[in-house]
Amino acid sequence: MSLHAAILVKIVSVLLFAVMSALVRYLGEAGIPLGQVVFFRSLFALVLIVALYAARHELSAAVRTSRLLGHVGRGSIGVAGMFLNFAALARLPLVDATAITFAAPLITVALAAIVLSERVRAYRWTAVGVGFVGVVVMLWPYLGLGRLVTAASTAATVGAMCALASAFSNAFAVIQTRRLTDSETTSSIVFYFSLICTIAGGAVLPFVWITPTLPQLVALIGVGLLGGASHLLLTESYRYAPASVMAPFDYLALLFAFVIGWVVFGEIPTGWAYAGAGIVVLSGLFVIWRERRLAAQRRKAAKPDDAA
Repeated sequence: MSLHAAILVKIVSVLLFAVMSALVRYLGEAGIPLGQVVFFRSLFALVLIVALYAARHELSAAVRTSRLLGHVGRGSIGVAGMFLNFAALARLPLVDATAITFAAPLITVALAAIVLSERVRAYRWTAVGVGFVGVVVMLWPYLGLGRLVTAASTAATVGAMCALASAFSNAFAVIQTRRLTDSETTSSIVFYFSLICTIAGGAVLPFVWITPTLPQLVALIGVGLLGGASHLLLTESYRYAPASVMAPFDYLALLFAFVIGWVVFGEIPTGWAYAGAGIVVLSGLFVIWRERRLAAQRRKAAKPDDAA
C-alpha cells in the first residue's frame, strides 16, 4: 500500500467513526440505554474483527497472549471511556462532544511523562498547557451555574464532564496499550479489547434492555460494524505509514462532526466551540510536529553509529 493509499484509508476510518458517533447520538435521543449501545458496538465489532483475522489466518495469534491481566486492565479502561463518550454524545452537540475528546492526545503526553517516565521537554509541556486552555474555553458554556436551572442545561453540563472524563480514559488506555506492545501483537490488543467490552456490555444488558424498533436495531448494528471497521482501517493505515504522518488526519473528525451535526441534527457550534477547538487542534498539531522533528534528529544522530 502506498503512502497516499494509507492516508485515504485513515480518512475513511475517521469518517466511519464520525458516522458511528452520529448513530450513537440518534440512539441516545431515542432513549436506548448506554449499556445496550456499548454491547452492540462491541459485539458486532468483535464479529468483524474475528472474521478478518480468521480470513488472514491470524486468529490464533490474536487469541494467544501472555498478559491476560494487562488486556483486562486496558479493556476496563477502554470500556469506561466508551460509556463516557457515548454519554457525552447523547447530551451534547456532535461537534462539541468530538472536540472535547481531542484533549486525549495532550493528556497522553502528560501521562507518558508521569507514568512511563518519558522525557517531555518544555515545548510539549507548553503545548499541553495551551491545549488545556482550549478545553476550558470549550467547557466554559457548560460550567456556568445558570445552566443548572433547567434539566436540559444540567444534561449538557453532565455531557461535557463525560466528554472530558472520556478524554482522560482514552489517554490512560493509550498508556496501557504502550505497555502491552512490549510483548503483545496489535491483533491481540484489538481482539481482547473488543472481547472485554462485549463482556462488560453484556453484563449490564439484562438490567437495561429496551426492545428496539427496526430503525433503532439497524442503528445499533451499524454502530458495531462502523466502529469495528473504523478500528481495523485505522490499524491498517498505521501499518503502512508513520504515526506522525497519519495523526493530523484525526482532526478531520471535527469537520465531519460539524457537517453531520449541521445536516442531520441542525446543530450550529457556538463561538466558544470554534475558539476552543481551534486552540486544541493547534496544540495537538504542534505536539505532532515536535515529535516528527525529534524523530528526525534521532535518526540523524544514529546514522554514524549505523555506519560504524
